[in-house]
Amino acid sequence: MDFPQFAHTVGLALPTPAYLIGLVLFGLVGMLAWAHGKRSRRPTTKWLGLALMLYPYAVPQTWLLYAAGTALTAWVAWSWRR
Repeated sequence: MDFPQFAHTVGLALPTPAYLIGLVLFGLVGMLAWAHGKRSRRPTTKWLGLALMLYPYAVPQTWLLYAAGTALTAWVAWSWRR
């Protein structure tokens, strides 16, 4: 039995490529926001960056990953310009 079939048998599902791309994309945006918030002493931007880095681990659906990531990224962009 190969691994994908075994994983499916025990109830594990491997993430889709779209999910992995979103995970990396929003993680990088989060790292940039966290570093900028820390450097400029803006706690809102720093904590939003941390949220962007960590929230994908709690979101199982791809559409929800992109919806929440877009909302958090927009909030980071808004707080960055203030």
